[in-house]
Amino acid sequence: MKNDHDPRLAQIRNWLSGLPAALNLAVETLRPASSDASFRRYFRLDAGERTLIVMDAPPTHEDTRPFLQVAQLLADAGLNVPAVLEKDLDQGLLLLTDLGEKTYYQRIQDGLTDSQLQALYRDALGALVKLQQASTAGLATYDTPRLADELKLFPEWYVGKHHGVTLDDKTANALDKIFALLSASNGGQAQVLVHRDFHSPNLMVCDDPRYGPNPGVIDFQDALAGPITYDLASLVTDARTTWEEPQQLDWAIRYWEMARAAGLPVDADFAEFHRAYEWMGLQRNLRILGVFARLNHRDGKAHYLAHIPRMNGYVRQVAQRYGVFTPLLRLLDKLDNREVSVGYTF
Repeated sequence: MKNDHDPRLAQIRNWLSGLPAALNLAVETLRPASSDASFRRYFRLDAGERTLIVMDAPPTHEDTRPFLQVAQLLADAGLNVPAVLEKDLDQGLLLLTDLGEKTYYQRIQDGLTDSQLQALYRDALGALVKLQQASTAGLATYDTPRLADELKLFPEWYVGKHHGVTLDDKTANALDKIFALLSASNGGQAQVLVHRDFHSPNLMVCDDPRYGPNPGVIDFQDALAGPITYDLASLVTDARTTWEEPQQLDWAIRYWEMARAAGLPVDADFAEFHRAYEWMGLQRNLRILGVFARLNHRDGKAHYLAHIPRMNGYVRQVAQRYGVFTPLLRLLDKLDNREVSVGYTF
């Protein structure tokens, strides 16, 4: 792996070379594992009979302390998360245990039987119930003001930048009312630890005993104390994988039954719980439309555009079920007739 134009790579190799010999690190086997929407990157290397992961989080852009803090909270709650073997916070480098080669998303792309899929997702729902019993000590709160603030991404980036549409006063006011309703409703839910991206790209398939119990949970450094339905909404309206409504409902019912059995503060009436997680999903997916538009237009990451039709579909699924969201549905109809302008509005 060349490092001609990547001074961080030389820094990583240098750091690894200075770690205890007992780790048995084969530094020359360092290879890319994955990257995410931030500045973080991950590398894999051989270490005797096992492989390990290096997290590269440049300190000028990333802070590794939240990762370490949340990893501890989740490990204490019995989740399978990467263990930290070595760390250098000044350099933004962590050496972690490996939780496997494939994410749920990659395994789904490879092709699964329905029984294999359902087994994976039963494990994921069980992990979610455990996660929601974790301590939220030291975590910021995902409350109504924060939820409301995040929704600004939708009109700014998805409507304005992506579609080149300026909202008239009537539509803008209607949208403000809908956003206030969603933020107040969702911010008023019982609070638990919220992963914030509990979906197929952040769940590792652990089908080898070396990797621990399925699933391995990653990318949790943005965790907050927030609405109990948030992570379920992430899982069943996955930004990377389309789940049809009957499947969403099946998993939601399974989760609800497991959560009640565990004594988690979910609504005793499933119909009310269903409304709560749908409204939470609507809020999350509106924000994601804004985020994906921003990743494309500001950060040049055009591959996120491929997921926009899926998120649009999830938003419509909920918006058409509740009359209070009709103005939003009308706006989406207007935008979807203007697809021709996409890519030319800056």
